[in-house]
Amino acid sequence: MIGKTLSHFKITAKLGEGGMGEVYRAEDTKLGREVAIKVLPEAVASDPERLACFAREAKVLARPNKCLALVRASG
Repeated sequence: MIGKTLSHFKITAKLGEGGMGEVYRAEDTKLGREVAIKVLPEAVASDPERLACFAREAKVLARPNKCLALVRASG
């Protein structure tokens, strides 16, 4: 997979794998940012219950990260 392009995502490295599929680092060539891509095996992609679990995971991970930073001046 490394070096291949899926849609507008260029696969650059494999990050890991598990029961739900393989995870790759990729470059979003449209937005110029680094993303993670999960490739589902056929057994997951064809199972409605497991696919729903993946969809829930994707929704959670797609939420914007909110970070609050408190900066104090000392002096």
